[in-house]
Amino acid sequence: MRSQAPLVLRPTVLVRDEPGAIAGPQPARVSVAAGAAGPIGGDHLSLDIDVGPGSTLVLGEISARLLLPGPHAEQSRSTTTVRVDRGGTLIWLPQPMIAATGCRHLNDVHVELAEGARLLLREEVVLGRHEEVPGTLAQHVRVRRAGRPLYDQRLDFGPEAIGWDSPAVAGSSRALGSVLVVDPSWADATPPAQPLGEDAAVLPLSGPAVLISATSPDSLTLRRALTTGLRSLGHPWAPSV
Repeated sequence: MRSQAPLVLRPTVLVRDEPGAIAGPQPARVSVAAGAAGPIGGDHLSLDIDVGPGSTLVLGEISARLLLPGPHAEQSRSTTTVRVDRGGTLIWLPQPMIAATGCRHLNDVHVELAEGARLLLREEVVLGRHEEVPGTLAQHVRVRRAGRPLYDQRLDFGPEAIGWDSPAVAGSSRALGSVLVVDPSWADATPPAQPLGEDAAVLPLSGPAVLISATSPDSLTLRRALTTGLRSLGHPWAPSV
């Protein structure tokens, strides 16, 4: 485990709403702590994650990330590269990203899963602080399994994005999120699609994977909707209490 500010890695313990059964009794639990403010415009941050064969990593975050503008209106960027080997499991539970007024940020995530690897990836975005106009945020997540594309989605929000506040994207919601779950045991039968109220749903993907997607007026309501979706998947993905 190697890191430097502003991304500082720390060993941690079991937390609420972690999928306990899949993690098992002795996974590696690590959290990312903010060693400095930001990301701030002009920052380029990178995080590399490797999960070895048969290993389990639960990766969390100490606090939300506040995306801030820089002095020269430059874009900030976070790049995360993930590799999970055969039989490995990554449970990635970051805290929300908050797009403060004036920020310009790209969050780029690339995940490579070996055949037989498992993944839980949560994403949560809050569009501005309380009663604040959000800055510009682009969220791009790509997941490949056994060398083939499984999931590729980019969402753009804020003043530089066209139509982000239309009903097709965020509408009047100010918190958006998803949980992607990849489980090889679903190779023959992926959990079916189901609504979770008016603004959330469980959506099966083409492959042994499910996407839980939700929009909400605030981050607390969003987290509850995503947790409800995980509970609907049952053992072993239902969160512990």
